[in-house]
Amino acid sequence: ALAAVATAAAGPIAFVALAAPQIARRLVRERGLALVSSAAIGAALLALADLAARRILAPAELPVGVLTTVLGAPFLIWLLARANRVGRTG
Repeated sequence: ALAAVATAAAGPIAFVALAAPQIARRLVRERGLALVSSAAIGAALLALADLAARRILAPAELPVGVLTTVLGAPFLIWLLARANRVGRTG
């Protein structure tokens, strides 16, 4: 219930929370740095998405949630398809 409330409050920015650990796992192989690298990559992804959302349609601003959805959804679909093809779930 708490995760649902947090996702509803954050909106589509939650895609960053789903994508950052997957990217961190591929970049950092050491398990001890998993949490720190996920947090750093998540912060970097959101900062870059915010910067891009401000610059794409300048002088108007695109909501950052729209940009994270447009970029995050295809990435997560690709991850699911890849995991299904390999025979792993989760």
